Amino acid sequence: MRSLLIGIDSGTQSTKVLVVNAGNGKVVGEASRAYGLIPDLPAGVKEQHPSTWTEAAGKAIKAALKSAKASAGEVKAIGVSGQQHGFVPLDRHGEVIRPAKLWCDTSTVEECQEITQKLGGPKQTIRCLGNAILPGFTAPKILWLKKNEKKNYQKLHTVLLPHDYLNYWLTGQCIMEFGDASGTALLDVRKRLWSSEALKAIDSELESKLPPLISSEKGAGLLQKSTAKSLGLNEGIFVSAGGGDNMMGAIGTGNTSPGVITASFGTSGTIYACSDKPIVDTKGEIAAFCDSTNHWLPLLCTMNVTTATELIRDMFHWKHDAFSKAVSKVPPGAGGLTLLPYLEGERTPNVPNGTGVFLGVNQNTCRPEFLARAAMEGVTLGMNYGLNRLKKQGVKPAQIRATGGGAQSKVWRGIMANIFNAEVVTLKVAEGAAYGAALQALWAWRLSNGETIEIKDITDSFVKLNRNETVSPESEAVEIYRELQELQDKTSASLSRVFDRHREILSNFGK
Repeated sequence: MRSLLIGIDSGTQSTKVLVVNAGNGKVVGEASRAYGLIPDLPAGVKEQHPSTWTEAAGKAIKAALKSAKASAGEVKAIGVSGQQHGFVPLDRHGEVIRPAKLWCDTSTVEECQEITQKLGGPKQTIRCLGNAILPGFTAPKILWLKKNEKKNYQKLHTVLLPHDYLNYWLTGQCIMEFGDASGTALLDVRKRLWSSEALKAIDSELESKLPPLISSEKGAGLLQKSTAKSLGLNEGIFVSAGGGDNMMGAIGTGNTSPGVITASFGTSGTIYACSDKPIVDTKGEIAAFCDSTNHWLPLLCTMNVTTATELIRDMFHWKHDAFSKAVSKVPPGAGGLTLLPYLEGERTPNVPNGTGVFLGVNQNTCRPEFLARAAMEGVTLGMNYGLNRLKKQGVKPAQIRATGGGAQSKVWRGIMANIFNAEVVTLKVAEGAAYGAALQALWAWRLSNGETIEIKDITDSFVKLNRNETVSPESEAVEIYRELQELQDKTSASLSRVFDRHREILSNFGK
């Protein structure tokens, strides 16, 4: 009989489930279920019902098990990856009080400022937590509930994150692990302890509403009878601590030791590394997260990646293959045409009021294929800004492991290699977060059975590269992009001052 693992990745747009053979790491079954946000909410408000996640997870688990032709007795462990930073409020009966505010909700700018001021300003906040207070994080969402929905806040008994809620659904237990907890802006990431100063800035009684913290190799509990019955599984299956999607993505891409860098090219973009010590950026542009292997995960996030490329693709009604073909017709640098892709503002660099800007438009470059190339290069240069910030913090990339939709494009992988000036590889298993959840579950399950094993032993054995898709940098193109990077960085800094000045003028208009 096989020993099987279930890896669940509950995201903003869908839940993906992999069934993995614990003996060889091979994916033997998979399924997904899509969903959307709650419609017709005010601008900047992004919410989902947690029941959406459990319903989708239940359907995807059963479909994946059917795909794997798995029996209930074969499943040994379950791991959960979830979208980070979302705020799931539970009452004293364990019922959800209101829909969860998500990572992409930007309605808490005032609360971020209020908490930061109470902590003594931006520099003192970073000294206190290791991170700045950003609208995406959980802390300002809690304060928002306290200020705007007082009756709901009075009911608040337990604060959970999205992946914690799925663990609660599976086990009936409320816990948090260090990796996902570090994205709340309530944790001192250096000490892996709740920050009393940050908690008091919101509510002196907030700590009593936070679940126990556990380390990454621990279990969240055992599969409870009611959920097991609904899934057609046996009661008592081991459920690991799990973690946030970036933390699980690191495991699923083999990013469990210093030197490896994971770059995810999706709607937004993330680049992150494994570190043996906390890496705190004094500018607050690099998130100083803990990972879900008892190390740290310095991470940068850009808000605009396929957002920008899809805009150009849709503009010219191209299918994806036609878009890539158009890009490949244009040489590196797109004839000097450069895009600052801040279509929805930007997080790294911190230009929240930024807009998209094309530079170098002339009769030669104002053509579809040049605009396409500039878009693909522009978002990659934007991510490289963050990678350069990581390098200044002491992270030394030996290899870039590319995931997400952008990594599927051969021409884009070439652009990545030349802009990052590093070897770019892809992975055999594309669903890094779900795969990472399964591998973390295997690690924790084996430890619970008395084995001595490191997570790196598992990832080194099971995470496989697509060697035929490996791309190395070319010196001539590297130099072209180095010059474009300088131009984009300087232009970004200049426009940031303009955006701030315009905001100041608008705020004073009519006073």
